Amino acid sequence: MTAARVTTTVAELAGLLRSAEPPVMLDVRWALGDPYGRAHYTAGHIPGAVYVDLDTELAAPPGPEGGRHPLPDLADLQDAARKWGVRAGRPVVVYDDSGNTAAARAWWLLRYAQVAEVTLLNGALGAWRSAGLPLETGLPGAPSEGDVVLRPGGLPVTDADGAAELASTGLLLDARAAERYRGEVEPVDPRAGHIPGAVSAPTGENLAADGTFLPPEVLRERFAGKGADENARIGVYCGSGVTAAHQIAALALAGYAAALFPGSWSAWSADPARPAAKGDRP
Repeated sequence: MTAARVTTTVAELAGLLRSAEPPVMLDVRWALGDPYGRAHYTAGHIPGAVYVDLDTELAAPPGPEGGRHPLPDLADLQDAARKWGVRAGRPVVVYDDSGNTAAARAWWLLRYAQVAEVTLLNGALGAWRSAGLPLETGLPGAPSEGDVVLRPGGLPVTDADGAAELASTGLLLDARAAERYRGEVEPVDPRAGHIPGAVSAPTGENLAADGTFLPPEVLRERFAGKGADENARIGVYCGSGVTAAHQIAALALAGYAAALFPGSWSAWSADPARPAAKGDRP
């Protein structure tokens, strides 16, 4: 694996796990409204994978300014990464059981923190199961302590003002489901709607029926249809900065760089001074 890669296939991972120096495996079992990620992990995970708690290890405590999943303090993330066994120069492969829509948060954070060799398992746990490969149950012992040193700046970020500017002069993609973008429903955040000028690009549309990413050329065509081009300045947001990371991974596969707005709609909608748009149009 190289720094430029975004995904690892099941066949590649199976081979790596048989090697003398297997990658660190991170299981980020999380879904909105499902607090039982650890139980799902215990019931069956890829052998050797370490459970990662998205709410406590991949995010700081929630608040109006930072939203529901603010970026964690880098020192806290480094402590967590060392606890997972992440070592300098050792590849990391991340997965979940939902098409990597949660695991991409770990992928993004580690790439942001300049861990070069971190990839998503293409197809996530479903692809591993479909290949007939074994699962491990229970809670394994803690891995050997890692030594990774994290540094910020590996991937771009933006704030609410930057997101507003991108929506008017660049391209701001809203990775939430279309009905949330239109403002028809809002299950968790203070207000319904979207950032004015943002373009709807639901994360789920980056995936094929089997949960793998669409081919890069298909993703490139998809994002070009949203307004992306070689010179585009692109930002992405979602509800709380989780599935937006998946969109950034899809954009990377398509050849586009994009900034994450970590607070996303949860932070924007908590500020009454920020306008909200509804309907199909930006």
